[in-house]
Amino acid sequence: MYTLPLIQWFKRFRDDETGTVTLETVLTLPLLFWALAATYEFFELHRYNSARDKASYTIADMISREMQTITPTYLDSAKTVFDTMTNDEGDNQMRISVVKYDADSDQYAVRWSQVRGDGTFDPLTNADVRNSHETLPVMRDGEEVIVMESRSTYPPIFDVGINDGMMIETRVLTSPRFAPQIVWENE
Repeated sequence: MYTLPLIQWFKRFRDDETGTVTLETVLTLPLLFWALAATYEFFELHRYNSARDKASYTIADMISREMQTITPTYLDSAKTVFDTMTNDEGDNQMRISVVKYDADSDQYAVRWSQVRGDGTFDPLTNADVRNSHETLPVMRDGEEVIVMESRSTYPPIFDVGINDGMMIETRVLTSPRFAPQIVWENE
């Protein structure tokens, strides 16, 4: 009994074309602004992450080609290059480590690890990598790998659902290219 008038009311409502432009604008304009802000914010997040990926690969490649010893001054300069490539005020942190594999014990060991920038990174220890078979590559006995990690906090411009202070992390693994090992030396 009541279904027939309800169905007729829905059909009338669906076919009614007497809406006002003001009402439609009030309903759609906030959604349009949010969509534009979200599009910009997600693009900016991707650009931010991509810049850190490229800078991390550059620093890892730079260290992998080094035939001289790596010094604190060298890593400070590498951090400056990283900050310049990412085009921000240097709110980045990077950790460069050289990890060696021992086939007899089937374990990894840290040859050296250094951190540059302010944040939560600590230098890697042997306990951190000893049995990291799922995150480190398969290597030959005595082979070394350079582990370059970076961490930055993304500052969103608009509030579109991205967490404030979202952590962007990059990890690059590369082998030494021209020398059998990368040597650390304190100045």
